[in-house]
Amino acid sequence: MSGIGRASVLIGAGTIASRLTGLIRTIVLVAAIGSVSSRAADAFTIANQLPNNIYAIISTGILTAVIVPQIVKASADPDGGRAFISKLFTLGTVILLITTAIAMVAAPWLVQLYGSRFTPEQLALSIAFAYWCLPQLFFYGLYALVGETLNARRVFGPYTWAPIVNNVVSIVGFGVFIALFGSDLTRVDQWDATMIAVLGGTATLGIVVQAVLLLFFWKRTGVRLRPDFRWRGVGLRHIGRLAGWTFLMVVAGQLAGLVQANIVAGASGDGASVTVMANAWLIFMLPYSIIVLSIGTPYFTQLSEHAHAGRDDEVRGDVGRSIRTLGLFIVVATAAVAAAAVPASRIFTNSAEDAVTAASVLLCFLVGLIPLAVLFVIQRTFYAYDDTRTPFFFTLLQCALVVGTALAAGAAVQGGVIALGQLAAAVALGQSFASLVQVIIATWLLQRRLGGLQIGSWTLALGRFALAAIPAGLAGWLTFLLLGGSSGWTVADKWLGALGAAIIGGVVLVVYVAFLALLRAPELSTATGLVRRFLPGKR
Repeated sequence: MSGIGRASVLIGAGTIASRLTGLIRTIVLVAAIGSVSSRAADAFTIANQLPNNIYAIISTGILTAVIVPQIVKASADPDGGRAFISKLFTLGTVILLITTAIAMVAAPWLVQLYGSRFTPEQLALSIAFAYWCLPQLFFYGLYALVGETLNARRVFGPYTWAPIVNNVVSIVGFGVFIALFGSDLTRVDQWDATMIAVLGGTATLGIVVQAVLLLFFWKRTGVRLRPDFRWRGVGLRHIGRLAGWTFLMVVAGQLAGLVQANIVAGASGDGASVTVMANAWLIFMLPYSIIVLSIGTPYFTQLSEHAHAGRDDEVRGDVGRSIRTLGLFIVVATAAVAAAAVPASRIFTNSAEDAVTAASVLLCFLVGLIPLAVLFVIQRTFYAYDDTRTPFFFTLLQCALVVGTALAAGAAVQGGVIALGQLAAAVALGQSFASLVQVIIATWLLQRRLGGLQIGSWTLALGRFALAAIPAGLAGWLTFLLLGGSSGWTVADKWLGALGAAIIGGVVLVVYVAFLALLRAPELSTATGLVRRFLPGKR
């Protein structure tokens, strides 16, 4: 456990720094182009998310699910996996170059897919942004390929810390944009080619620097890369079979996201739309990234080793311990963000009224945070056994529910059941519902495969955490009201919103820990030991 603890702290500290600088990056970006009811911001968001969508296929789909376990296995080869990794990198680079070239040619059609409800002028602006943003595809892929290999070789830190440099580059670039062209440029007719180049070019430059920086840590893997186009005989066909299911799974997710984006884009210029959803998701992912990825990533590497060695009992133990540990932190994070939803949303909006609108979207996303954390462990347990087929089917069900609930939300607006301004929140709530159903089905399937998961023990632990989180969340909400509520100082500006959210979150945490101590939760001592590792001088 000490190795996992140290790795978790290293990843967690890097993730915290990365996410905090990412928050500042988004604050500067929102100052430049707005968020709620900003057609320019929605145009940029669609264009800048295109490379991110492909990155999701590369990272979440193929690399994390398939490549890490395969590199762990290849490490047992006489050459330590060096030949395998060289062939893998050669193949990956070729695929990335071809994919990026195709995406650049297809830019107008790609934007049209996601922004079909944009006005012609807004669509043209988004396409112009896309030409500047799509080169990110290659560098996102390179970053993911190098980073996941570092993780598989137990070099956990650089992959998490490199995005900080990306954020710093973006903060400086967006600041230069504001100095040159002004702020709150929300109308499409305010933009010219130079402005588009500065904003889009800054976003891409940050990704380039991030990827190049990661290459400097490659020596720690002990692998000397060389181009190798002889891809036969090292199990790449096996990887292809595994990746085929993951590829289909992530494609299904992207198609579901495509439906969501098109429906929500109908509210662009009239309320919360794609930019608000993206920013709410950024807040939502803050605790997920800090807690789930920092703790779960080292567990996944260990879990893969145990699964490869056929030690099923240890795998079952890994599953239970990781869910209980993740749950202890993710439950309080859910309560804290929910209580501070309005001040937290004020960070990414330009008025208190807009913050209230954005907070409703955030709250609807938060319903799915705990299920998503549990799913992280369950899904990657299937991956550790080289089973990407089963996750495809329970994810396909989730995607179908996402599409169905998004279409239902759009129909509800058309029928006058909900207002256009509530559309994004309704779509977010539908996604959370789909995640809840998905994790229930996934857990049942894993229980059928492995047995002995002791679901009751970690479900009881999650219930204990939730019991402590209820009074903690209420204390946080009361603190928000005492600080003036939606008309108080916590929503006066972005920085006060951040301060208010921190104060509210601190209150929630203190009350949560106090109640867990009263309940004598055994997981509290484990959490205390993990937190102590973050203190200066602790290891």
